[in-house]
Amino acid sequence: MQARSNLRARGFSIVEVLVALVVLATGMLGIASLYVTTLRASGSAISRMQAVNLASDLGDRIRANRTAAEAYEGAAADPADAGACLGTTADCTPAEIAAQDLLLWGQQIAATMPSGATGTVGVVPQAGGIAAYEIQIVWTEPGEGNLSYTMRFQR
Repeated sequence: MQARSNLRARGFSIVEVLVALVVLATGMLGIASLYVTTLRASGSAISRMQAVNLASDLGDRIRANRTAAEAYEGAAADPADAGACLGTTADCTPAEIAAQDLLLWGQQIAATMPSGATGTVGVVPQAGGIAAYEIQIVWTEPGEGNLSYTMRFQR
């Protein structure tokens, strides 16, 4: 009788080992899935933060160049003229400064946002000479499609 009970308590059967491996593998797949989701969310959060910073930067440039008004809705300066309105010896009109600001802003978007990101500025004249601006940045996030950030303000 003693010999029979020793044979049963000898160790795990192959079925118990396989069940333990399936449970362990399922848990590891769950952890890997959670890790991938976390990476995607953090990448998206970084892009959103960059969009907020870029829009705020251009908003500050617009506020600093008060007399440019609708010039920020125009085209950016030629990349060959980059830096022409920088420094203490530069003599530029408000519209030229606005074109330089748009050029630098576009370069910042290309450097910090996902590839293919674009930025636009809309100007809505209002009564009393006050302009309302709408700055929008649009980009594509993997797994989420097109995302955008829009900032509206009056100068």
